[in-house]
Amino acid sequence: MATTLETSRDQAVDQTLRDHPRAALDAASVRDAYRRWAGVYDAVFGGVSAAGRRRAVDAVNRLSGTRVLEVGVGTGLALPRYRSEKHVTGIDLSRDMLLKAQERVGQEGLRNVDGLLEMDAESMAFADGAFDIAVAMFTASVVPDAKRLLAEMQRVVRPGGHLLFVNHFAAEAGPRWWVERTMAPLSRVLGWHPDFAFSDLFDREQIQVEAVQPCPPAGLFTLVHLRNTAPGRVALPEQAAAA
Repeated sequence: MATTLETSRDQAVDQTLRDHPRAALDAASVRDAYRRWAGVYDAVFGGVSAAGRRRAVDAVNRLSGTRVLEVGVGTGLALPRYRSEKHVTGIDLSRDMLLKAQERVGQEGLRNVDGLLEMDAESMAFADGAFDIAVAMFTASVVPDAKRLLAEMQRVVRPGGHLLFVNHFAAEAGPRWWVERTMAPLSRVLGWHPDFAFSDLFDREQIQVEAVQPCPPAGLFTLVHLRNTAPGRVALPEQAAAA
């Protein structure tokens, strides 16, 4: 009986997706979504995302290199956590979010923040190898094309540098999988893809994975650390593969 119910449920989800497929995000829909969220983002999402953000910045602080790019800086919640020797540039597509980040920088006197720029993460204006580290927190499932985001982060980070992502990645089975798949048609309204998967961001066989670490609450978010290897080089540590 359980198998029959699960099959019926899965068929219903698949039918929903056929009738209302994942809504494609574009720059305009992302801007619209985060214009709505800007005023309440910290209150609504700041708490639930705090642990993942803290782990990502702690990882950045432990790494060598001082030139840091934060992709999708939003309202700047992470900015006060960087060590003073890390020189941080933040970019975001939402001007409304950036205004909040600029207020935070001024209020907290964050002299190590070199700039906050309105910029498309899929087409950055930076030179190749301009940074030692790039970190994207809760951004990969927001952009229209996550693999283009990854390619741009690889371009602007020096070879041998580091790429970090904190994000919600969709479950592969179970009740959460069902909920995420059902919510997929709402992507444009939400401003992010509820059914975002690891494979939407990168191919494990084509990139060097340093670590994959679940984050609170209840493993809802995941910290992924990638090494920026030369094009075509393939390496996958055993511990990352197991994770």
